[in-house]
Amino acid sequence: PILRSARVFLDDPALDKIDMGIGVYKDAQGKAPVLSCVKAAEARLLEQQDSKVYLSGSGNELYNEQIRELVFASDPAAGTALLDRAVSIQTPGGTGALRVGVSARLAQVALAEAGGIEADSIGEIWHGLAPPYLDLFDWIAGGPKPVPRAAAPFRPVMLATPADAETLAPLNPDGFLAEWKWDGVRVQAVAEGGVRRLFTRRGEDISAAFPDLVEALGFDGVLDGELLVRQGDEVAPFGELQKRLNRKTVSRALLASHPAILRAYDVLIWRGEDLRPLPLAVRRARLEIAVAELSHPRIDLSAAVSFNDWAELDTIRAAPPDPVIEGVMLKRHDSPYRAGRPKGPWFKWKREPMVVDAVLLYAQRGHGKRSGYHSDFTFGVWDEDALVPVGKAYFGFTDAELRELDRFVRENTTERFGPVRQVAPSLVLEVAFEGLNRSGRHKAGLAMRFPRIRRIRWDKPAVEADTLETLHALLP
Repeated sequence: PILRSARVFLDDPALDKIDMGIGVYKDAQGKAPVLSCVKAAEARLLEQQDSKVYLSGSGNELYNEQIRELVFASDPAAGTALLDRAVSIQTPGGTGALRVGVSARLAQVALAEAGGIEADSIGEIWHGLAPPYLDLFDWIAGGPKPVPRAAAPFRPVMLATPADAETLAPLNPDGFLAEWKWDGVRVQAVAEGGVRRLFTRRGEDISAAFPDLVEALGFDGVLDGELLVRQGDEVAPFGELQKRLNRKTVSRALLASHPAILRAYDVLIWRGEDLRPLPLAVRRARLEIAVAELSHPRIDLSAAVSFNDWAELDTIRAAPPDPVIEGVMLKRHDSPYRAGRPKGPWFKWKREPMVVDAVLLYAQRGHGKRSGYHSDFTFGVWDEDALVPVGKAYFGFTDAELRELDRFVRENTTERFGPVRQVAPSLVLEVAFEGLNRSGRHKAGLAMRFPRIRRIRWDKPAVEADTLETLHALLP
């Protein structure tokens, strides 16, 4: 079932997350032999308990689990098919749920286990494959290893796990290299066989948007680093980098005003030699030599941060030398470069988030398991005597808090606009966010990065919420 599901749903080799709606199994003729089993399970569930208990939303986890159990109990073959090849169904709740998220890495591990192959070997060729993946499945079945079709292909990146003081306390700081975590875009710069490409960490080719940086890749190898733009001698805020993202072409004016640079912090391959199995300390020494030999103004070295213990690093982290720095990266000196997110070798220790008290203005129903609740919240701050929307948050609250917020929305709705409800401006939310960018597309003149609801301030009156002036003072 794993192989068949992967073959059906992996329709994009660069996809990082795949949504599979699980419900009706359809065969090649489009028939649905499992539908009757699911409907029968629903009928039995209705007999067993009040439908209001589980039909408040089609994504209700209890409902999903009970349906799966009943289908498997009545017909194991149908249960297998249910998880084998599936499309979404309309459950009694209305929108069709039973959805499962599958990461690309999980699919690679499943394929590796099925074929007795290293998952990293599959990841190495993953982005050079194309539907219908016949060569991949032939390899899993014992055939020859596929040869990536793309020149200068993307290699899977190594990711860090979040950390805090408590996580790091039992670890020896002498075993780690510290670097600044810049607020840019993680990229992989590849130059092989006369072909130069710039990839995001998910394998998306963004070379066309950054021709000035691609032109600077005058080497033979693969570098890992942070994509940034400069304004004068300073690194520009992320909002300025966004102006160059997702473009097929870039104007001369934008190339001149927002020149791109690569801040390199690792080397994967150099002059034909794969350095990934080597310890970070060795790769770092090779990287320093490589960047010095390149001597190009658009490629520089990620600086190491000196520290003696975690307490000192915590102090340094809280007061970085540049506003575009969002924390520190920690990497074990002895760590090889391994694809995925192995726990332990690399950590990211971000600055404490910015916080603002804002007033809830609008709410919208969520999706999937949240489709029965209002879980998308728009909030604003005071601009003199008026409330101006400044952001939207979808997470940060517990399930219990979600139910409280949903109840507040239903009891305090003043107007409806399709799926959106306007509420009486009386509830204050403590909103945490990672940064602010100037934005001409928003009435407030700014945009928040990664906002989330950190606390519901039932105790605070709306008139005491923060002001737009306060937010503008936080802009870099």
